[in-house]
This record gives sequence, C-alpha cells and structure tokens, in this order.
Amino acid sequence: MAFPTSMKAIQVVAFGKPYQINTVPVPTIVGPHDLVVKVAVASYCHTDSMVTEGVFGGNKLPLTASHEGSGTVVAVGSSPSGFKVGDRVMCGIFFNSCGHCVACTKGPECQRQYCTGGYEGNTGAFDTDGFFAEYARVDARWTTHLPDQVSLLAAAPLACAGRTIWRGVQQAIQKAELRKGSWIAIVGSGGGLGHMGIQFARSAGLRVIGIDARDEALQVTRSSGADVVLDARAGQEATVAAVQAAVGNNTASSGRGGGAEATLVLSDVPEAAALSCAVTKNHGTVVQVAQPEKIIIPFQEFILRDLRLYGTLVASPDESQAMVDFIAEHGLHVQTETYDGLDKIEELLHHVHGGQLKGKAAIIVDQSQLDQETKASSRSKI
Repeated sequence: MAFPTSMKAIQVVAFGKPYQINTVPVPTIVGPHDLVVKVAVASYCHTDSMVTEGVFGGNKLPLTASHEGSGTVVAVGSSPSGFKVGDRVMCGIFFNSCGHCVACTKGPECQRQYCTGGYEGNTGAFDTDGFFAEYARVDARWTTHLPDQVSLLAAAPLACAGRTIWRGVQQAIQKAELRKGSWIAIVGSGGGLGHMGIQFARSAGLRVIGIDARDEALQVTRSSGADVVLDARAGQEATVAAVQAAVGNNTASSGRGGGAEATLVLSDVPEAAALSCAVTKNHGTVVQVAQPEKIIIPFQEFILRDLRLYGTLVASPDESQAMVDFIAEHGLHVQTETYDGLDKIEELLHHVHGGQLKGKAAIIVDQSQLDQETKASSRSKI
C-alpha cells in the first residue's frame, strides 16, 4: 500500500519543555515483527507527563509522544504474527523485548511485560516513538487484534490505561481469590483507569466501593456503576467506617479488622496507599497500580494487619487480547474527551492539567477511519 514519506508528529524535544509539532519521516518496516499502522486515535496517559519531565532517564530526543494508539495496519514485516494489511489494531508501548531473559522465555505468559533484557532503545519501553502522529511503527507481538464490537475510539485508551487496570483487577481477583459478590475497593475510582476498573470488576460479578476526592471524579464513579461511592475528603476515619458499614464484616474484637477483601490503589497522592490499606480487611490484598515517587504505608496498617501488597504493570499480550474479547462480550463505556487533529494538543493539555477532565483525553488523528467504522453496519461498536 502506498503512503506518504513525511507526516506530522507531536514530539518531546527537550525535557520539561512544551511539545512541538514537527514534520518527520513516515516510519517504515525495519524488522521481521514490525507493523506500520495508520493511526486513527491516540490518547494521553499520565505516563506521557512522566516522559516529558524526563522521569525515565535518557530517552532519545526528539521523541513522538503518546503510547496509547489505535488504527489500521498498512504494512507488515516478514513475521507479522497473524496480522495483515487492513487489520484494525490496538497498539501499546512495548517494542522488541529482548527474547532471551526469564520473563521472555521461561516465566508464565502473564509476566512477558517484565522483560529484564531491555526493549529497543537504551531506556526501555518509553524510548520508542508513539502515536501522536499520522503513522507509527509497532511490534506485532505486542499489538492486539480488535474484535468487531470494539471501536478504534474506545481502543486507544485501552492500550495502556485499559491494559493496566484490566491486569490490576485480575491480580486482585487472583491474589485475593475473589468470587462473585466479593467486595473490592478502588481508591482513585473516578479517573481514566478507575472508571474502567469499576466496569471490569462489576462485569466480573464483584461489588465495588469507589473512593475519590473530586466532585467530577465522584460523578464519574457513580455513572460507571460503583455500588458504593465515598468522598475521601471526609477523612480516613470516616471513610474506613463507611466501608465497614457497607461491607458489614467489621469485627469489634479485632479493633478494625473489617473492610474490603481487596483494594486497588489508582491515586498517586501521598495518602492514597495508607488509605487503601486502611479500608482493606485484615489479611486482605492491596494492589498498587499508581506510580508515586514513594509509597507510604504506616506499619500499623501493613504489618499489624497482615496485608498482602502487590505491584502490577500493564497486561501481557495474551492478557490484552483477553481484555478486548471480554469487552466485546460484556461491553465497556470508555469515557473520552476527544480533540480533532494533532494541532489541538495544547487544548488537550489545558483540560488535562486543569483538573476538570472526565475519563481520558484523546486526539482523533484520522477521522476517516472512524467514519468507515460507522458505515460498516455489520459492526455494533463499543
């Protein structure tokens, strides 16, 4: 398929400085597992701000931003892993994992993302060009086929945020041995990850306590289907009491032994991890998803109450496919505020940093692909 030799791209040109929109070469096939994708939608993730600030070290610059994208395959390498031109795909950040470390070869598939041998580039997964561009080069082994029921607009935020919260919910279910009717709390429930996590948990048969501290976030928590919605601004003591009242498993003889069976930490405010532990029952499970510089938990909450704390990263390739297949079956409302074209990046950032954003922010790079979906009457898209 013929396509242009140059394109527009939103790029990090210096750490701590604003993005620039540059004209750059369209990527081409380099390795056997490469795909070139015509980007339809690219969304903004919290990690994008970390890349811009240089948190991950010596990323090569300039670097095209956004590691959440969706689009249509326009070129394939010699080993395309089942992909062909015309396939609709969800694309993420991982590119050319080493292929020889324990995670890549001997560990369970659900740990493939923990490659220790290094991805392409010197600073890992965040050192490759992303999706705030008209085209992108991706690794077929880390790219996900989209079921007909999942739209390109919904898929872009799923590429990192969706994969991350999907695995967080699955970790909670597995580590805490949750069953239908079990209670799970989500601290930071009204954000881009939280509103998806509520829906994933509810569709799995769990009862959800959503906890947040912004009016807009609490509204999103309610509309996403949380069984109980709590305002963290009431303070830790009141929030813990409200969780215990909802769950009904408070044990007076143990002091404060009751609470949710598992809790997801999605907020990176300093108090979030401590609050998450406090609302979790004795011997319960806490899954840390947010990435603050330091995770602060008083020993009284962690050691004296025998909690299990797990960290989690984005989903593996098989987990990613399971996520979109689950969405195709059960449905998912991805709350997205969209911006038309790459030149709207400053408007997007204004809303993101203004604290008024509901859900995810995404740029529609190629409206024609979305229009083509609409015309495909055989598809009922999420």
